[in-house]
Amino acid sequence: MAVFQVELKKVVDDSYSIEIGHGLTGKLIRDLAGGLAGQIRRFAVITDSTVEPLYARPLIQQLWEAGYQADLFSFPAGEKSKTRETKAMLEDAMLEKGYRRDCCIIAVGGGVVTDLAGFVAGTYGRGVPFINYATTLLAAADASVGGKTAVDTPLATNLIGMFNQPKKVYLDLDAWQTLPAREISSGMAETIKHACLADGEFFDQLERHMDEIMALEPRICEYMAEKNCQIKYRVVMKDERESGLREVLNLGHTVGRAVETVSNYRLLHGEAVAIGLHAAAELSREMGFLSGEDVSRIVRLLGRAGLPTEIPEYIDREALIKKLYTDKKVRDGKLRFVIPQEIGRIACFGENNYAVPVSEETARRVIAMI
Repeated sequence: MAVFQVELKKVVDDSYSIEIGHGLTGKLIRDLAGGLAGQIRRFAVITDSTVEPLYARPLIQQLWEAGYQADLFSFPAGEKSKTRETKAMLEDAMLEKGYRRDCCIIAVGGGVVTDLAGFVAGTYGRGVPFINYATTLLAAADASVGGKTAVDTPLATNLIGMFNQPKKVYLDLDAWQTLPAREISSGMAETIKHACLADGEFFDQLERHMDEIMALEPRICEYMAEKNCQIKYRVVMKDERESGLREVLNLGHTVGRAVETVSNYRLLHGEAVAIGLHAAAELSREMGFLSGEDVSRIVRLLGRAGLPTEIPEYIDREALIKKLYTDKKVRDGKLRFVIPQEIGRIACFGENNYAVPVSEETARRVIAMI
């Protein structure tokens, strides 16, 4: 018997920049001319039905005018489209258009678009480059840093996917002006989550300036976008592959993702996360960390952002408990929660362990509180 060792050690630099500004499609075109995607001349623009007429079609026109080949690939807007079936549809459409490995994907939209497009880019032709052009506050807060790409299935959320870093991310603050008020509120949930887990001073700023934020005052929106990126970057830089510390970014998501799915996506992602943040805060208080006043501060701030903090009456509580077990933090069949130790700091339960095992009885008790 022979054994042959295949040595494939390598160092990969997946660094990229995030540009925050206003009306950035022209800057994207200039960056492509400057070599952002190397010598690639063909671009697949992936978007959803909502963003398509607002940003994707104008971008396609600019790409054509700059002499690039480009095609638009769109799918129905909403979390329900973040599936393996949609991914396959996009791949088949690109194959029919003759796309091969000499292409680059440009994702134009919110988190569902960037999740799907990044996953497609990671597997199409065994990997092609991609660029994210984020048009929502939620995507700016959550999807701009980290490289997580995934799809949902009926049995689990975000468990089918990969880590895949973009060439660059553009956060177009002008796009926020086109968002419905409900979408702005939804995006604020991830922002408040970041403040709760990593920056008490940022939480204070959100309390002082929430009215200006909801009115999309440019100066405070730029500040907020930068703080979101800084907080998430500090975590991802230390733990790109979610081996420990990066779990803190799941604050509010154990209950939040379950509520979102059991609601059949009647709740937006941020609305569900807001409910999950309330649950995590109540669990923290029960475990002796957060004070009652701090829980109230979190709930009040979520409310000022136009977010729900209680589980809707139409949610089946038993189905919700069952759904908790599909969370990716579950280990050996046991529920695990990320909880704040105080506003601005996550509780740690041992070396590189930021999620605490919680019994189903305790989870039920907390859910009954909200």
